[in-house]
Amino acid sequence: MQAISLPLGPQRLHEAIAMDAAVATGELERAAGFGQWWYDPQTGRSLLSPMAAEYLEMPARPAKTLEECLGHVLEDDLPELTRLWTGATLQAQQPLDVRVLGLARGMRWLRVTPLPPDPARPRWRHGMLQDITSLTLAAVRERLGYALTEYLIGTHTLEDAITNVIQLICRNLGWEWGAYWSMEPGEEPGRSLYCRHFWHPPDRELEQFSVVSAALTMAPGEGLVGRVWSTGEAEWVEDMSTDPRFLRRRSAQMCGLWSGYVFPVTYVSESGEQHRPGVLEFYSSLSRQPEAQLPKVSTTIGALIAQTAQRLETEAVIHRLAQIDEMTDLDNRAHFYAQLNRHCVQSHREGRRFALMFIDLDRFKPINDAFGHEAGNAVLQEFARRLKTLAPPPARVGRLGGDEFAVLVPDNGDEQALASLVDAVLTAATTPVEYEGMALTVSASVGVSRFPDNGQTGPELLRSADAAMYRVKQNGRNGSNVSTTSPDTLAQQRAKLAQRLAMEAELREALRTDQLHLVYQPIVDIGTPGGLLHGVEALIRWRKPGGEMVSPDIFIPIAERSDLIIDIGRWVMSRALHDLATLKGGPLARLKVHVNMAASEFTSSALPEMLSAMSARLAAPASQVVLELTEGMLMRQPEQVRRVMHQLREIGFEISLDDFGMGHSSLAMLKSLPISSLKIDRSFVRDLPSGERDRAIAQTIVGLGQHLQLEVIAEGIESAAQLEVLKAIGCGFGQGYLLGRPLPLTELLHSFPDGRCG
Repeated sequence: MQAISLPLGPQRLHEAIAMDAAVATGELERAAGFGQWWYDPQTGRSLLSPMAAEYLEMPARPAKTLEECLGHVLEDDLPELTRLWTGATLQAQQPLDVRVLGLARGMRWLRVTPLPPDPARPRWRHGMLQDITSLTLAAVRERLGYALTEYLIGTHTLEDAITNVIQLICRNLGWEWGAYWSMEPGEEPGRSLYCRHFWHPPDRELEQFSVVSAALTMAPGEGLVGRVWSTGEAEWVEDMSTDPRFLRRRSAQMCGLWSGYVFPVTYVSESGEQHRPGVLEFYSSLSRQPEAQLPKVSTTIGALIAQTAQRLETEAVIHRLAQIDEMTDLDNRAHFYAQLNRHCVQSHREGRRFALMFIDLDRFKPINDAFGHEAGNAVLQEFARRLKTLAPPPARVGRLGGDEFAVLVPDNGDEQALASLVDAVLTAATTPVEYEGMALTVSASVGVSRFPDNGQTGPELLRSADAAMYRVKQNGRNGSNVSTTSPDTLAQQRAKLAQRLAMEAELREALRTDQLHLVYQPIVDIGTPGGLLHGVEALIRWRKPGGEMVSPDIFIPIAERSDLIIDIGRWVMSRALHDLATLKGGPLARLKVHVNMAASEFTSSALPEMLSAMSARLAAPASQVVLELTEGMLMRQPEQVRRVMHQLREIGFEISLDDFGMGHSSLAMLKSLPISSLKIDRSFVRDLPSGERDRAIAQTIVGLGQHLQLEVIAEGIESAAQLEVLKAIGCGFGQGYLLGRPLPLTELLHSFPDGRCG
């Protein structure tokens, strides 16, 4: 130890001795990765060893005050650190993790551990400092990745999550301002990038920088953001106030921002085309480059956001293909019907009225015959455009097929307005359409029905409007007719109600006297030679005592309107599990059985326990049972249905989403649903060989299923041509009359002796 000259006073001598001791241990500390600190409670002075001083970015000399010693510790961490440092509490103290934000090394995490008093200085507080930045940042990156995944997977739009993502990055990685830039809406060329979302801590005065950023647009290649968007390469800006690439130099200087990191959000589609959803930028008042953690996670962040953008783009394509008529850009038949039914429910609940117009073009077929289908398509497209102009939202316009259209008109209480709209539609139809120098002319027959006078459901309103339209046809066309409810119609409705109640009573008797039975339709792995049997779907049949068969399309809707559907569902499940148990030891022992579930069953919290007990009692493995529910069932009580689904999956049952693609459910929900398979609705399979639109929908659903690692099953395969298209687009499994008709269990075993077709 270095000698100290005697003229030094006692206090200076004590400090010199302490400093000399700290220097002597400096090399040992650096090798071991720790530093030491001492605090004198009597004088309030602190002493740091060289490593401790380096960690705290302070000089290795005595500090007269704690503020001088701990000047770079974040304010939020100071109170607790002060109590530990000074020994303000007599309780045993555990190590404390604090944050240090210095100019040289950026944000660091230190662990402060109190040590027993030094025997040479028993009245001094003594402790150790360790740099735990690497460990902390690894944990931060893990938490950040998890939180980002949670934000992005379940979002319906990128806008819903992006501000939360920016805030999450700023708070976890120590940045003070962040933003997301993307291209202006629209399809026209020459669009610019604009700042769509930004965030900064509320205690930082960065409003001016935010205002300037929000008002700014950049062309691709312009400024730092435009350059990153064009090149797809991340960029550092080390001094925002002097970097010529940075266009907001003045406002950055006024707000005290110094350095930043800008990186792209990009992805490559399956076609090989590169997409650029946007650019993220983050800025700090410090020189962040040497120690910043953002570059280490920016690729992951960009990939997560890009995957979300790609998923949303895929969902938009599926929604458009499933809901929009390709030729006219109107609602297609299925989507219009769904919207009509939803409007009926809402109007009944809110006591509102509305009108439905059913429109059929007159003399349209002669145009097709004389001038060809292209001329006919031009007429349909122009009439659709005119309808959209005449009935803008909240009205809905749909093409129901061929030359038939429908308009849902919300009621504003103005009868004359509705009459004027009908007249305008008739005029729009008779106004000639120019096509290759010819004026093509048609007219229209319009039927109008009203809710609730002419029906309380979509089908009832459509039937009433259709009947009114045909009365116009019978009276010479080119006109309109408003539906009226006649006594004859009411009598017919009462007769139908009596018929339904009588059949409901017969169905109760059928269930009690064992008139119901199950048949099983094969589900085949269409990619295997010979068609390997993958599973079967249990289908209920009703044979009356006299031998008459009643179609499920007739009695299932009746059962669903009463409590019978619950009893029938339990009977089907019990019989299916019983039949499954009989397959043990045979070639079909591992067969999966699909069972359709009713909406009321899947909303019951008692369902998992009931099915689990039934599976155990009948010795039928739950893992071989696939419960099918439709998209529409998800939307009735989505939270309750999802809870029941998760409970069923924990027991071992698999779940399949039936009739997928009909446009009811939110596709963003798919990631959170515990499903194992999707079923492509037969309406998309029917016209696969000739329908490009149906093929596009099927191919998109198959791709989505593969991306989510779900089995995809196509329903309603009835021709070899349909099967070949499904194989070509990569669909794994199929079901339909071509592959096998529904059979009783004994006949099924005979038809698939070794588990293959035939």
